[in-house]
Amino acid sequence: IKSKHTLLIADACFSGGIFKTRAAFGADADLAVQKLYELPSRKAMTGGTLTEVPDQSVFMDYLVRRLFENQLKYLPSEKLFSSFREAVLNNSPVVPQYGTIQGTGDEGGDFIFIKK
Repeated sequence: IKSKHTLLIADACFSGGIFKTRAAFGADADLAVQKLYELPSRKAMTGGTLTEVPDQSVFMDYLVRRLFENQLKYLPSEKLFSSFREAVLNNSPVVPQYGTIQGTGDEGGDFIFIKK
């Protein structure tokens, strides 16, 4: 995928296996968001580790809820993930994961959601 930023969200059995293998902003964007955007990123957010996940996804429920409830104009994907990870841990048997997809050209940036 030829892109500056790539974010993979996976909510499937054994989805954590992805970690084992391989100026678009206005003046209102803070410096941290601008820096994260400038660097290429290849991140993944998964609903579990190397185990099965339930069909009724607590992970997806919280992910969608946080996106709808978000009040920030610029929301880095890592911040989004941090906002619901603990809730998923407390309400399901899965351990959601977030991190860099190894060997894909990540340079430390992040995928930024922009509220329209």
